[in-house]
Amino acid sequence: MSFVYPQILWGLLALAIPIIIHLFHFRRFKKVYFTNVRLLKEIKEEKSARNKVRNFLVLLSRLLAFAFLIFAFAQPFISKDSTIKSGKNYVSIFIDNSYSMMAATEDVPLLDKAKKKAEEIVQAYDPADQFQIITHELKGSQQRWINKENVIPTLEEIELSPEVNPLSNVLLSQKQTAPQDGNHIIYYLSDFQNTITDLEIEKDTTVEINLIPMQAVKESNIAIDSAWFESVVPSINQNNKLYVRVKNHSPENKEDIRISIQHNGQNRPEGTMDIPANSSVTDTINLLLTQPGWQEMIIKIDDYPIQFDDDYYINFNVKEEINVLSINGSGPDRYLTALFKGLNQFKLDNINEANIQYDKLKEYDLIILTSLSSVTSGLTGSIKTYVENGGNALVFPTRTADIDSYNALFNQMNANSITAWEDTEQSVYSINVSEFVFDNVYTSTGSNLKLPTSTGYYVFSSFSARGGEYLLKYRSGQNYITKYNRGRGKLYVCATPIDVKYNTLVTNAEVFVPLLYKLSFSATQNEKISYTIGQDNSTEVTNSSSSNEVIYKMKGEEEFIPGQTNMGNTSLINFNNMIRKAGFYNLNLESELVKGLAFNYNRIESNLDYLTEEMLSKKYGDNANVIGNTANADLSHIIKEKDQGIRFWRWCLIAALIFLALETILLRFWKI
Repeated sequence: MSFVYPQILWGLLALAIPIIIHLFHFRRFKKVYFTNVRLLKEIKEEKSARNKVRNFLVLLSRLLAFAFLIFAFAQPFISKDSTIKSGKNYVSIFIDNSYSMMAATEDVPLLDKAKKKAEEIVQAYDPADQFQIITHELKGSQQRWINKENVIPTLEEIELSPEVNPLSNVLLSQKQTAPQDGNHIIYYLSDFQNTITDLEIEKDTTVEINLIPMQAVKESNIAIDSAWFESVVPSINQNNKLYVRVKNHSPENKEDIRISIQHNGQNRPEGTMDIPANSSVTDTINLLLTQPGWQEMIIKIDDYPIQFDDDYYINFNVKEEINVLSINGSGPDRYLTALFKGLNQFKLDNINEANIQYDKLKEYDLIILTSLSSVTSGLTGSIKTYVENGGNALVFPTRTADIDSYNALFNQMNANSITAWEDTEQSVYSINVSEFVFDNVYTSTGSNLKLPTSTGYYVFSSFSARGGEYLLKYRSGQNYITKYNRGRGKLYVCATPIDVKYNTLVTNAEVFVPLLYKLSFSATQNEKISYTIGQDNSTEVTNSSSSNEVIYKMKGEEEFIPGQTNMGNTSLINFNNMIRKAGFYNLNLESELVKGLAFNYNRIESNLDYLTEEMLSKKYGDNANVIGNTANADLSHIIKEKDQGIRFWRWCLIAALIFLALETILLRFWKI
């Protein structure tokens, strides 16, 4: 037995007062004269015995009443733990407000239950204590400490959020804002999904961590996991294959899951699928796109009751034309012209090196340098800027090239430089099918695949630090075509001229056609067709104006001005976690549409696999308190017993009142 205020026990010395009063008050006698005292003597002896018993009981009742009253003020308790907290408390409460908390228990959403339990936690502490309310958003405003009276309004403002943070991030935030004095106490009110419960809790005497599982009946869930196109970008007036991955997060097989798409305001069913338990199935949707421009599309499935992941938004741009520029030194190359003439979606512009419009280079998806005897410093600088800002350039050095001017370009691009010309016949024997250009092009690269040959080639330095990656390679080990990633774009260098006198590439359709086709698309290969709320917070766009006062606007469910950082010909657009609802958003510059964006909720919450109370105890029980069975219990009472032990001041007060009442009864009804 311990006391919260043991100094009050000095008040027990005051019990001497009723003893003194008792002794002096009951010893006073009054004289009464009678002629015959024999009968009175017998009565006196009888009453004296009864009087002593009553007086003793009155004294005992009075002493016990005063004693229990003093005990009540001293607040006795029995500790459940080896330590009892004293001093000011700093209580940090995390409330899981992710979409998985929309699940219901007893027809009440888990989030509402969690907010109610948070109120009970707060009621367990004193008005002088400080509180911190944290959710998945980890807002700056949630890092501050507030008074007890401000907690309820803060709890009422909490709503379901698309943002999801692993609990390790939450714990890090709570520890970073921990006070230097007092008791730091942390509570987690969550369903503790496996996908976010990554806490690493070590024994720490400076902080107490409490886990309070809030779990409903486990529901099965089907979710659209992702979607992507087979080709780099979808093409107009062609059949485009859209792949959709649907995942079954339940231990039961699911049959006849309907899938559909919504495009141009029309819903189109795409059939049904069967998905085995705890696995995923990838379906193919064939799209014939007849209109150019930005396309908004929703992929849908029917699943209940968890529905936040049943829609998947994508937004992509269908170009009317792919623009290719060939900069020639001795007239257009007839093979390039013939190739792109046969591809309806492509537009090839041939210009002489003397007629280059440098400000127009950024309008092209691919620039090819062919038969240039030298590369001017102006063209070198422009190609460098073009590539670093997301463009793609392919260089075929001519046999009579000014090697120094070409090496100036390569050095500017930090690429390997030309060292010599080799008059040796070589054949290409290796093709890099894992690289984007030749990925998914060939079903087989065996002996039936005809590869180019050359009668002469340039020898390049081979500094591995410059990061060149081969697309095609000679038997000698020399790269035939090398790719360099530079900035947001790519530089491709061929070791031999495009001239058929030295190179059979242009007559080898099996390699030449897919090479130029994929290179033309590679400028847009990194364009996302969808973004994840809370995870993808930025995108890049090409500037159409050189002014630093250009202001972009986001329009969708809400309109706001995103953060932007100008970087030459591009701008980094930062959404700053301002997008909170899945759907379509347009990035506009004044009234012009710059980019269409689609945002989806994070799928990390789709897997409704929880850590139970028993699992939490086994995993964290040594270093944290797992408080279970709180659905109908008074959490405030549980916490008080945990932090302050079992207190008896109320019982002491009741006992004091009982003994005072007993004293009154003795004095009133026990007549002497």
